Amino acid sequence: MFGNSYTPVKFERDCEAVMVPEGAEVELPAGTVGYITQSLGGTYTIYVDGRLFRLSGNDADAIGKEPPPVPELPENASDQDVEELVWEQMKTVYDPEIPINIVALGLIYECKIEKQDDGSRHVHVEMTLTAPGCGMGDFLVADVRERLLRIPTIERVDVEMVFDPPWNQHMMSEEARLETGMF
Repeated sequence: MFGNSYTPVKFERDCEAVMVPEGAEVELPAGTVGYITQSLGGTYTIYVDGRLFRLSGNDADAIGKEPPPVPELPENASDQDVEELVWEQMKTVYDPEIPINIVALGLIYECKIEKQDDGSRHVHVEMTLTAPGCGMGDFLVADVRERLLRIPTIERVDVEMVFDPPWNQHMMSEEARLETGMF
């Protein structure tokens, strides 16, 4: 998978995981042995018995890893500081099969941040998938929502899945196209 070496792991406790690409939730029992094929953005793609599974960063301890760090803002953060952190957080969400973040893949169509009277913020994101029938769509949406809700002052996140315009490889950043060989 794009030059990643596989790292062996053993599950230290029963753990929820998601089958890739179907999106079916399963429980992997303690003692299961697998290989990390991708560990980007705080989530893990693990190969077990001929199947790929996605493990949330919140369950990283099940394989002896640390959960992802909580994002921080300075006390006097400007709207620009918040917007930059929102985009940085979205860049920590990776496609479980392609080692490229969803921003570089061109899956984020729109991101609006509204500051409320009490200083809190609401974020609205429109995103798409590389393939409309992808079983991982709900999990990517949940990842975006969860990552943005970790940011101080963000109280609500709405993520809308859209398919117009349809995604194509030309929406990827130049760096992502070079990395995947999709010129």
